[in-house]
Amino acid sequence: MVATQNNEDWSEKKVFTTGEAAKVCKVSQQTIIRCFDSGRLNGFRVPGSRFRRIPREELIRFMRENEIPLETIGSDRKRVLIVDDEPEIVSLITDLLESDGRFEVRSAGTGYDAGIETARFKPQLIVLDYMLPDINGNIVCQRVRESDASVDTRVLCVSGVVEQSEVQRLRDAGADDFLKKPFDLRELVQRIETLLEIPSGS
Repeated sequence: MVATQNNEDWSEKKVFTTGEAAKVCKVSQQTIIRCFDSGRLNGFRVPGSRFRRIPREELIRFMRENEIPLETIGSDRKRVLIVDDEPEIVSLITDLLESDGRFEVRSAGTGYDAGIETARFKPQLIVLDYMLPDINGNIVCQRVRESDASVDTRVLCVSGVVEQSEVQRLRDAGADDFLKKPFDLRELVQRIETLLEIPSGS
């Protein structure tokens, strides 16, 4: 299998060799072999040989556990970054979206961490709390919009702020939508579906 294999090819594959798994995870084949032999990456050996094989579901589990973006394996899950300093809010939204099955979720608790995760995770949508410990959401929006790598990232701001002027400032900074806290979880999912242009899951 050639190194230039594209995502469509990976998305159809059910069982991976260690070499293929290495390409998907963007690590060396020896790293995959070490993980396999140590039990961190499960699979099976081809009968009568030393060749290792890794089922797709196991490779996806391994990638999630090691924070390797699933886009390389051809996953059609949408990448969502939750930026909020309230752990209970992050946990609530994360559980909601991950149980939905259509989303791959990461989180950050500060504007600084949001910048790091945006560069590393390349989210397709950011659920952004307006009031963060270090900087306000509009600064995060501006930085997202100023980066060529995230110019197409959608931003959904959430906040208890009700002043229309603040909401307008967020939109001017690059926010695509605004949802007032406390919000209905079904409405949150609907807004995300709209921004990502995906069919309703209901």
